[in-house]
Amino acid sequence: MPEDRADPMSGAVMAVLFALWLLAGTLDFHFHRRADIAHTSGLRESVLHGLQLALIGAGVLAWLALADTWGLAAVLGVLAAAHAVVGYLDTASADGRRRISPAEQHVHSILDMAPWMFLGWIVWRSQAQWTLAWQPAPSSLWSAALVSATLIVGAPWLYELMLCVRATRNRTS
Repeated sequence: MPEDRADPMSGAVMAVLFALWLLAGTLDFHFHRRADIAHTSGLRESVLHGLQLALIGAGVLAWLALADTWGLAAVLGVLAAAHAVVGYLDTASADGRRRISPAEQHVHSILDMAPWMFLGWIVWRSQAQWTLAWQPAPSSLWSAALVSATLIVGAPWLYELMLCVRATRNRTS
């Protein structure tokens, strides 16, 4: 059997990875506001940010709901690979439309690596079974993960998206 999610070591590792991802996401949205993406790279880039958040969010939900098995690791691997592809498209979309500062590039490095570090942790501690087994995490973990991600990353993205939609409407009217 894999380690219990309530195990202090497992919880500490996951909390650090998750906090690092949330901090990097928050910093990235700060850089987006500073670069005024609503009037530069615009709606296309913001939609790609939303897609990246959805992919990572699906991975977090899968981890919260399913047992740590190779089956879960495979699902997370597909989501991490899709996130990497969308991340490339995101950067390509912004290239030439706005400046991506060195600090923002470093933040992107963290955002790019976080899913792979999470996947590595899951693979390392997984049960050697190619199954997807329902084993929900404690409700306190669900609450902590979902509330913090919604407030710290989800809300800033929705604000960014709103600004981009508004700027697009203003350009076309």
